[in-house]
Amino acid sequence: MAIASKLKKPTFKHIESELYSYHDTLKEIQFLRTNIMFTKENDDENVGGGRSSFISSPTEQIGTRLATHKRLVKLEEITNAIEKVYTVLPENHQLLIKLKYWTRPQTKTWEGIAMELHVSRRQAFNWRDEIVKTLAEVIGWR
Repeated sequence: MAIASKLKKPTFKHIESELYSYHDTLKEIQFLRTNIMFTKENDDENVGGGRSSFISSPTEQIGTRLATHKRLVKLEEITNAIEKVYTVLPENHQLLIKLKYWTRPQTKTWEGIAMELHVSRRQAFNWRDEIVKTLAEVIGWR
């Protein structure tokens, strides 16, 4: 899954920040879903009478709001990509993600992470680059 061109530095950093904030993003998705499902939005501006163009079924309204909420859709797209890539990675690459991006507070340097993975620091960087490039490819960023 190699990309022909090198990722731009801001894109690389952005994907890394998405990895760092993965668990926070999951919490935000849950919050948004709950907020959308349990708040009553009534945007009916049909004050003159006549037939409304809105869906009358509450379940359909909730489903439509969940499917069309731009921020929620974008966050779900990113988390789904992270999960998809994470599940197909070798076990040592998964451990790299856990140690570098999902361990809080971060107490290990790249050298410490490489030692725990029994590889060189350079190899750990190569794995990181490979993971980020694969994520960029799945998300569709360049």
